[in-house]
Amino acid sequence: MADGEQNARSFPAFDVTKPSIARTYDYLLGGKDNFAVDRAFGDKFIKELPGSLDIPRDNRGALIRAIHEIVSTSGVRQFIDLGSGLPTADNVHQIAQRIDPDAKVVYVDNDPIVLAHGRAILAENENTVVLQADLREPKSIYDQLVADNLIDFTQPVAVIFSATLHHVNDDEDPAGLVAFWSDRIVPGSHIFISHFRSENDPRSQELEQVLQASLGRGRWRTQDEILALLGEGFTVQDPGLVPAAEWRNPEPPDDLGDYQRLIAALLATKN
Repeated sequence: MADGEQNARSFPAFDVTKPSIARTYDYLLGGKDNFAVDRAFGDKFIKELPGSLDIPRDNRGALIRAIHEIVSTSGVRQFIDLGSGLPTADNVHQIAQRIDPDAKVVYVDNDPIVLAHGRAILAENENTVVLQADLREPKSIYDQLVADNLIDFTQPVAVIFSATLHHVNDDEDPAGLVAFWSDRIVPGSHIFISHFRSENDPRSQELEQVLQASLGRGRWRTQDEILALLGEGFTVQDPGLVPAAEWRNPEPPDDLGDYQRLIAALLATKN
């Protein structure tokens, strides 16, 4: 997208007056599907908090390893990626279907550009679909998945919360969102969570202030708060909730950067 403002005329549903989480994330990962307002927001991190760029990169790496782990070591072949963001390299469907072409993936995001772009590149992939919906409205998502026969909830499912729950404020009940899906998946299913992790440090407080001021959301939670989102009835797989850069990484960094400590990941299996 060479000029976001001109393209916006062709896509009137896109709001180019406010930054989008999905489009800003795309920009920080080197993508081109973003507008000037997203780039200006992203530049705050690039110019003022350059070390924070480790966060989206480490998060993407942990997600790639988690999907590979699920498909390689379990019978799970259905994925719901909630708040998926814009397609980049090594998306969930690419990783899963590289191992098993029959793996089914449903991407869910509330940004219309995700829907438009995703449907365009997935037009010939019968096992992958994109839904425009808000992850904070799980029942409407679930009802559509069932009505359209997109996911078979009598079989194991992997529910992906990759860098999304920290954009759900406390008063929006993020634990309730996880519980909704936990109650509807069968034993042997997985939940993957990556989340901004606070160590009650100045950096996480500074980043939280930037996000809240620009987006009205963005919550750094402590280790215990993140684990509490998962609820009961799950076994957290080794190595537990750890920095994303270290999670199942065969070549973990020798020394974590300060910002790398601020995004953590876990994979849990329903008992």
